Amino acid sequence: MEKLSHAPTDPEFVQNPYPFYDQARASGDLFFWSEYNAVCAVSHAAVGAFLKDRRFGREIPEEFAPTIPDHLKPFYAVEAHSMLELNPPRHTRLRGLVLRAFTSRRIAALEPEITTLCHELIDSFPQADFDLLDAYARRVPVIIIARLLGVPETRADDLLQWSNDMVAMYVSGRTRAIEDRAIEATEDFVAFMRSYVDEKRAAPADDLISHLIAAEEDGEKLTTDELITTCILLLNAGHEATVHTLGNAVKTLLERDIREVDAKVVEEALRFDPPLHLFDRWAIEDCEVFGHAFKRGDKVSCLLGAANRDPAAYTDPHTFDPARKGPVNVAFGGGIHFCVGAPLARLELRVALQVLFERCPKIALASRPKYANVFHFHGLEALHVRT
Repeated sequence: MEKLSHAPTDPEFVQNPYPFYDQARASGDLFFWSEYNAVCAVSHAAVGAFLKDRRFGREIPEEFAPTIPDHLKPFYAVEAHSMLELNPPRHTRLRGLVLRAFTSRRIAALEPEITTLCHELIDSFPQADFDLLDAYARRVPVIIIARLLGVPETRADDLLQWSNDMVAMYVSGRTRAIEDRAIEATEDFVAFMRSYVDEKRAAPADDLISHLIAAEEDGEKLTTDELITTCILLLNAGHEATVHTLGNAVKTLLERDIREVDAKVVEEALRFDPPLHLFDRWAIEDCEVFGHAFKRGDKVSCLLGAANRDPAAYTDPHTFDPARKGPVNVAFGGGIHFCVGAPLARLELRVALQVLFERCPKIALASRPKYANVFHFHGLEALHVRT
C-alpha cells in the first residue's frame, strides 16, 4: 500500500482535490494518508464495499475510544445519541423510528411549498451583484427544515449559526476557538430544541417533532435526548450538505452554460462535485479487505469525492455529463448509514435549481468562485452572481 502525504488545507487541494485523488487511486484501491494517519479507500469499489461491510462501523470500539476533554463533553453528549455515529442495534432502532416519521410521502408533499419558497426568495434578490449562497442556497434548506420540524422559521439565522458552528468540529485543523463556539452552539441548540419537544409533547401538531414523539416500534419510543439529537442531526447534516451541493451545482452549471435541470442533472451534480468527501469507519473485528489486514479498532477513511470520479466506474469521470451511465454515486454514503435525508435533499436541489434558472435565465457568475477551506466538506466560500 502506498503512503502519501498531502495537507487537506493546501490551497491547491482546497480548490481542486481531484488530482490528488487520481494520484492516490493510481496505486490501488487503498492508500495510507499520513496527515490522517489512516488507510483510505479511494476507488468506487472499495468505498462502496466499506460502506456496506458490517465488519466496520461508525462507533470506535470502546477499548479504543479516546478520552473526551471536559470542555468538549456537551458536544459529544449530543453525538452519543446520533444515529449517524452509532452501530446496530442502537442505530437500527433509532433509524427505524425516524423513518416512521420521515416518510417519503411526507417529503414528496413538500414540493409545492419548496417551489413557493424559492420564488419568494428570488423576488427578494438584489439588483446588483450578490452572494447566491446567502440569498438562496442557505435559505431554502434551513427554512424548509424549520417548517418540517415545526419550529419558527424566524429563528432561521440562529439555526444557521448553530449548525455552522457545530459542523466546524469536523473541519481539518480545528482550533480551541472553533471548539468553544461549537460548545456554545450545542448548548443553545439543545435548550432551543428541548423547549419545543416539551411543547409538542403537551400539544402535538402536524410536524416532524410531533411525529417523532409519536413514532413507536416494538413498544419503544425515542427518549427526549434522542429526539433532540435527531432534530439537530436532521438540520446540521441535511442543511450543510444541501447548501454545498446547491452552490457547487450552480457553479458547475453556469460554467458549462447548462440551464435545463432535471433529476439526471441533479444526480450528476452530486457525483461530479459532492458536498462531503470523507467518511470514517472503524473495524469492529479483525478482517482482511482489499488485501489489507485490519485489526479491531483500525480506521478506514472512505473518500466519497474520489469514488465519484473513479474512471473504473465512470467513463471520462472529470466531464460533467447528465446522460452518463454508471453505478449510483456515493454522495449520500451507503449501507445502513445511507443518508436518511437524501430524498429531501434531492427534492430541494431539483426544485431550487429549476426555479432559479426559470426565473433568472440570464444569471451569470460575477466573479470566479473559490472553495472554502473546510475539508472534509467541500463547498464554496461565496457564489457571487448577477441576474
